[in-house]
Amino acid sequence: MLCWLPGEAKQMAVVVDKSNSVVNMAAADLAKVLQANTKKWPDGKNITVVFPELSSNDLQQALQRLFKMTPDEVKTFLVSHKNSFVAADSPEALLKLVESTPGAIGLVDVYSITSKVNVMKIDGRLPLEQGYLLH
Repeated sequence: MLCWLPGEAKQMAVVVDKSNSVVNMAAADLAKVLQANTKKWPDGKNITVVFPELSSNDLQQALQRLFKMTPDEVKTFLVSHKNSFVAADSPEALLKLVESTPGAIGLVDVYSITSKVNVMKIDGRLPLEQGYLLH
């Protein structure tokens, strides 16, 4: 039985729509995508970044790791780039947006994943594997 302690970060997973052929991405490339520095997938589709609620501690901790930023730098980034991504108000809404938007990519709690999206490997690792970046 899993038990989450108050304040304990959830493990985040990177999910993409089912039509996306990218199955693995280096952490540095993922950071570029999430920072809107990379705007297209290799197949030419536009990238749509979908984040959970911007105030989410889980999102902020994941971005701190990916972007190598302090908490304040992440907050500043989110405010200054709010037009670069879509914010979902629940894991279900995030998954629905990723599922229905060609080229979408999102960060979601690993235990919210459904079969309607693909989970992307980061640096060759899936969520729950030892050494996974967003744990």
